[in-house]
Amino acid sequence: MITEGTMSTDIRSHTWALPGLEVTEVTLPVPLDHQDDTSARLELFARIYADPEGTDRPYLVYLQGGPGSEAPRSVGPDSPPWLARALREHRVIMLDQRGTGRSTPVGPDVALPEGAIDGAATLREATPAQQAQYLTHFRADAIVRDAELLREHLGVDTWSLLGQSFGGFTTLRYLSAAAASVETALFTGGIPSLGPDMESVYRTTWEGMAARSERHWARFPGDRDRMRALADRAEAGRLRLPDGQKVGVERLRRIGMLLGRSQGQEQLHYLLGLDPDSPAFAHDLAGALPFGGRNPIYAVIHESCWADGTVTDWAAERAMPGTVREDPTLLAGEHVHRELFTEDPELQVWAEAAELLAQHPWPRLYDEGALRAADVPGAAAVYYDDAYVPREYSMATAALLPRLRTWVTSEYEHGGLRSSGQVVLDHLLDLAKGRREA
Repeated sequence: MITEGTMSTDIRSHTWALPGLEVTEVTLPVPLDHQDDTSARLELFARIYADPEGTDRPYLVYLQGGPGSEAPRSVGPDSPPWLARALREHRVIMLDQRGTGRSTPVGPDVALPEGAIDGAATLREATPAQQAQYLTHFRADAIVRDAELLREHLGVDTWSLLGQSFGGFTTLRYLSAAAASVETALFTGGIPSLGPDMESVYRTTWEGMAARSERHWARFPGDRDRMRALADRAEAGRLRLPDGQKVGVERLRRIGMLLGRSQGQEQLHYLLGLDPDSPAFAHDLAGALPFGGRNPIYAVIHESCWADGTVTDWAAERAMPGTVREDPTLLAGEHVHRELFTEDPELQVWAEAAELLAQHPWPRLYDEGALRAADVPGAAAVYYDDAYVPREYSMATAALLPRLRTWVTSEYEHGGLRSSGQVVLDHLLDLAKGRREA
């Protein structure tokens, strides 16, 4: 069954069915700049998934990791794997955060909303300064304001949040800015540090990635020599992707992102085992490298998600230890570097804007007083050896929230919400409602 509905000239809805699911799509206008009533309007898109017998259940908003990635697209109750568990108690809202998916996307050739940038129809036509200014409106603070407009449109006083990785950062911002709208807050691998000291966080993640690298080489001794040989190729300009673009040493080092995933060591081992001259290796290397043109926000404003009242100034690059810089077999994780914007042809259009954004004075995202006063029950999965969001910083921030219960586990990596099936979400829902101990 498909039904169409129009609630105003600017708000659209569309309901259709999947086996075992009722799906409602909602699109509504939101300001580019929430501080300016005359601002250009973006479109905000969300899908609402419901069990056909539970269309009156309370809402749970899923906040995707990233930044810069759209919400998952479900093809059934078990897609993504945790969805069926969520639907037992909730309707689930998959929100395409601004700049992603079917919310007005960020891209060099996407038509800009009317009035967004004077003299430019697309970001490619804009000056670097205009590009940078536009992109300052795509952080967690704006995402929360967007979500509040959606909540008001749906006519509910409160709803629950499920934040994965960067989605957890957005959840914390929600508790800092609009805790009264939150029924329950759930975090999975996404409780950020507070304050301006980004370098300490990145130093910790560099140390963690070096340790992960050494564990991998100890498990697969031949892989280190293969990695070193690839780095030599990269240094000589002879390492290329299928489209011909060169991969330098620093970009190659980012295949360490695999080590932050479940079964990541095995995936890295299989990649390094391929003939480096083979098409299979070139294609699989392209698939393993983080950051790229599909989701430009992920690269261009990635560091801003850690910026709680500070200038980022390429914090990950500055925090890189000398021992790592000198040894290309010590791999990187979610660390953005300048060369990325010259090596990747799809990111070159953003190079000057990225430099400007690295010097932008980002405002604070979190209010410690508001977090201490947030009377919201919640639960957090804190992964003991998280490659991207260090445990010690997560626990320090979690201690500020009076009703948040933490579950520290070494059983899962950063993506435990997906890789565990229903286990992580089931644990968090029960923990938040007092049905189990941490």
